[in-house]
Amino acid sequence: MPKQVDGEQRRADIADAVLRLAARDGLPAVSLRSVAAESGLNIGSVRHYFDGQRDLMRFAMRSTIDRVTARLEHRRSALRPLSELTPDEAASQLTDFLAELLPLDAPRRAEATVLVEFLVAARVDTDLTALAHEAMRGTLALSRRIVEALRLPPAVADLEAQRLAALLDGLTFRSALQPDATTPDVCRDVLRAHLASLGVRADPAAAPGA
Repeated sequence: MPKQVDGEQRRADIADAVLRLAARDGLPAVSLRSVAAESGLNIGSVRHYFDGQRDLMRFAMRSTIDRVTARLEHRRSALRPLSELTPDEAASQLTDFLAELLPLDAPRRAEATVLVEFLVAARVDTDLTALAHEAMRGTLALSRRIVEALRLPPAVADLEAQRLAALLDGLTFRSALQPDATTPDVCRDVLRAHLASLGVRADPAAAPGA
């Protein structure tokens, strides 16, 4: 009896191969043939699930965004209300939560590197433009939630949300492109300092790992 193949799992495996290739060699290295070799499949199997390279790239970017979103939602469900926390605890919790967006370890660094590659490619690839906008809007929406939780004055809330989103995007780009210059410790310190400027303070000695 022929072996049953889980189509969704196969598509996810192929998308993972795209992410590995893009993180290692950049998006120009991604082709149906290279993805087939990376995933251990023949090119016909890849074509069975994806119409072409553009379809494959869209799915890989969609998978990356969904993966980050799911991880954030999982962590958000475990957050304690800031009103129940001391300033140090609140700062630690928010720093640790927002650090999920930053390339502070190998898996997140690969993920961020690929997302940066996708965002740059979206400038000239209209197939990726909508997904790029979605990713940027997602960071801003998350920043707005943080600002709302801090109960900042309405007159500055929107500006502070934009500023926090820009900081997160900037740290992600700098760390993904120049990891030796923008290290995980630098990312955490900058993020913690920014939160302190918004009124969330923490003892640097009590800073959480990421």
